[in-house]
Amino acid sequence: MIGTGSTPRTTSEPRSLLGRRWPTLAGLGFAGLIAVDLMSGVELAPVLAASAAVYLGAAALRRPAAAWPLFFATAAVITAARLLDDRFEPTWAILAGAVGLLLYGLLGGASRPGRGLPLQAAALFGFGVAAGAALLIDPELGAYLVAAGLLGHAAWDAYHHRVNRVVVRSLAEFCLALDTALAVVIVIVTMRQ
Repeated sequence: MIGTGSTPRTTSEPRSLLGRRWPTLAGLGFAGLIAVDLMSGVELAPVLAASAAVYLGAAALRRPAAAWPLFFATAAVITAARLLDDRFEPTWAILAGAVGLLLYGLLGGASRPGRGLPLQAAALFGFGVAAGAALLIDPELGAYLVAAGLLGHAAWDAYHHRVNRVVVRSLAEFCLALDTALAVVIVIVTMRQ
């Protein structure tokens, strides 16, 4: 391209910010959509349960790329429950689905390596107990428990993004932004009540 004033782009040049950080931007945008009409942090207990369920499902299926379809499935469950005007608590359905995926993974031989399904099952237990307990205790304390759980899961996301295991890196980055932003929003909303 001599004389045109432009240089051809090579594959070694960095992509645009959007091209490099779309998962972060999408996670923040999704958090914004969720937070628009947030009344209580306890409302986000299903998101905490879903965060752990997605990782466990990808480990049970032994397919990191399954994380995105699992994320969309949990989002559909949460959305459907909200459309039913809170007559159905999606946290319990998501946790039950995760237990089903755990059994599938165990029967399918996904218990090895230990950093896969066994580690994700332990995480599901911890995050699932936090999500379930938040629904059963004082709403203010429950909100802070969900926020703490989401921050803990954000650390989980950061670790999995760094080691590039269990889920695809784009999902780990997306969830890191989503979990962190929602935890901050929960604390702000709860402090204002």
